[in-house]
This record gives sequence, C-alpha cells and structure tokens, in this order.
Amino acid sequence: MPNQIVVAGALIAKSSLLVAQRRRPPELAGRWELPGGKVMPGESEPAALVRELAEELGVDVEVGERLGEDVALDATTTLRAYRVRLVRGEPRPHDHRALRWVTAAQLHDVDWVPSDRAWLADLALAL
Repeated sequence: MPNQIVVAGALIAKSSLLVAQRRRPPELAGRWELPGGKVMPGESEPAALVRELAEELGVDVEVGERLGEDVALDATTTLRAYRVRLVRGEPRPHDHRALRWVTAAQLHDVDWVPSDRAWLADLALAL
C-alpha cells in the first residue's frame, strides 16, 4: 500500500511558533499540534501544505525547508514538517479549537500530540 504523507507547517513569526489545538479525534482533542493535513494524490507536499493551511487557518503561506525527521504515524502514514512563512492573512482556527503563539521557552509547556513531540528540539533551534 502506498505511504500516505501528512504534512505539518511550522509557522514562525517574530520568534514565535503557531500551534493549533485539536478538536478531534477524541483521544487527541485538546492537545496541540503543528497545523497541516494529508497530501492528496498527484499533489506535491508544499502544495498540500499551502492548501491545508488556507483551509484550516485562512492564510497564504510560502513553504520553506524541511524541519526535523519524518515521523511514522502508523504502518502506512508518515508525518513530515516544513518551515512556512506567512505571506498574507491572520491565522484563524477554522478547523481547530484554538490557536496560540509559543516561544522556544514555552515549547515544553505545550500539551503536544505525541507525534509532534519528535520535533521539539528542531523547533527550539528554528526559534
């Protein structure tokens, strides 16, 4: 079975990182993540991230370099993070409970979804 790629965006502005609070599924609701979503067939990873962040946050972004290592979510799904730069818009939680900006010092105080914890060291360096 082909590997499903899920992309996540590390949106950094003024030394802060945007994190999004999940609404679902129940076991992850209330925990925080980098926003993003699934890459559709025939879509590039950067294009998927631009589309997902437009849908979830209502913003236009420019996708930069990869951040950190791939994270295996399960046997067929891989999570990949990219640095993204806000081009236009003010992030709003269309698909999440809430959004917040965190600094490098606050990274470890966030109740992350387990998969995104793998990037904490890389995020701290990026900030």
